[in-house]
Parts: sequence; structure tokens; C-alpha cells
Amino acid sequence: MTTYDDIITTTDGPVLTIMLNRPDAGNKFRRQTCLELFDALQRFRLDPELRAAVLTGAGEKFFCIGGEHEPVTSLDQSQVLPIIDVYQAIDTIPKPVVAAVNGFAVGGGNVLHTVCDLTIAAENAVFRQVGPMVGSFDAGYGSWYLEDTIGRKRAKEMWYLNKKYAAAQALEMGLVNEVVPLEQLQERVTEVAREISTRSPLAIGAMKGAFSARHNGVSGQARMAHDQQLSLYLQSEEAHEMSEAFGERRAPKTERFWS
Repeated sequence: MTTYDDIITTTDGPVLTIMLNRPDAGNKFRRQTCLELFDALQRFRLDPELRAAVLTGAGEKFFCIGGEHEPVTSLDQSQVLPIIDVYQAIDTIPKPVVAAVNGFAVGGGNVLHTVCDLTIAAENAVFRQVGPMVGSFDAGYGSWYLEDTIGRKRAKEMWYLNKKYAAAQALEMGLVNEVVPLEQLQERVTEVAREISTRSPLAIGAMKGAFSARHNGVSGQARMAHDQQLSLYLQSEEAHEMSEAFGERRAPKTERFWS
């Protein structure tokens, strides 16, 4: 596996675990963290041996409490953290990513687990959006996907009132799928990831593309059409006949393919 500075990646059979490894900084993501997360996710996407990923934080207190933004002194886009690339990667990779929330998931950390396919939280987990308190906001994944997950009124409540929500409350709201004792979190999330790994990769990828297409339009639809449907079509007798006919400079024999 590739060695990183801000994250740790490990594999257990078909399951990749990506751990944010900045516990002394609340597992906040900085520019380097975002670049490493994106790289690890792309490697996950392209590795045929890996079928599911787990995303978690180091230590027993923080999953992730958002990003470390450097002071913005101009309109230079390079000063903005490339975290949207990470969210988009999680959302569009045709493999499931399961969040294991081991502590505080605040700000961008709450968005990070929300864009994952499933979230399993430890009993000590705390969820919160603080943007308007600190002069920040996430008017994209952090609002659209949160609204889809917990409903319009609850999503606005999280963003407008900036309250803390315990794991049990998050479960009741639908913000997480399951809550377990902290000492059982890693075992349980690995079990879930392994279970998903036994499902049809094509079917899981197609469903993920379908969910993504609702908000991502042509991008999500393209994932379904290209990554799943095209790969099947290219193996078909029809595709082989069309390719051979083109190479042999003859008319394709398509009559038997008519429905």
C-alpha cells in the first residue's frame, strides 16, 4: 500500500480501510489530507480485488471535525480545500464506502460521513454542523444530501441552530444506520463491508450510480451507462458482430439482434 502522511490505509481481504490520522488536530482535513484521500479513493476504485471501503478516524474521540482553512487573502481558488473532489469521489465510485464514526463528526466531518453509502456510529459519536457559527457553509453536498438523509426541516435545524446530536438521536433521525459500542465499532463495520462484498459488484455499482444520478444528472447517468451497461454490452454477441463487421469492411448481420 502507498504510504501517506495524513491517512493510513490497510486492507483486509476485499475491504480497504482509510483512516484519517490527525487525532491531535481532531482528524481535521487540510489540503494534504484531501489530496491523499482522493488518491486513496481512486486507487480503491481501480483495484479489482477491493470491493468495499471503510472510512474512519484515528483515536477514540474524533471522526473528523472539519477542515483547516488557511486565511483567504484573495479570490485565488487554490486557497480553498479540495474536499469537494473527495466528496465526489466517494459519491461516484461504483463501490460502497461505509463510514465508521468513532467520535465527533462536526462540520465537514458530518458532511464526509453523510456522503458515504452507510454510516455506523459508536455510542460516543456526536454530530453537528457549525458553519454559520464560524462564518462558513456547505451549500452543496452538505445541504442536498443531508436533506435527503434526514429531511428538510431537520437539515435546516442542523444548519441554522448548530445543535449537537448524540448517536442515539442521529439513529432516530436517520442520520446513521446503526449504533454500536465503541469497542465493537471496527469489528461491526468490517462485518458490514464484508457482507456487501458478497453482493453482485455490477448490481451494487448500478444502484450506486442510480442514487448518484438523482443529484448528479449526466454524471451519475454516465456512470451507469458507461461503467455498468457498456461493460456488459461489450461482452455481447451483438457487440462482437458489429466490431468484426467493421474490421472486415462488410455490413453487420444484425437481423438476429432485433427485438
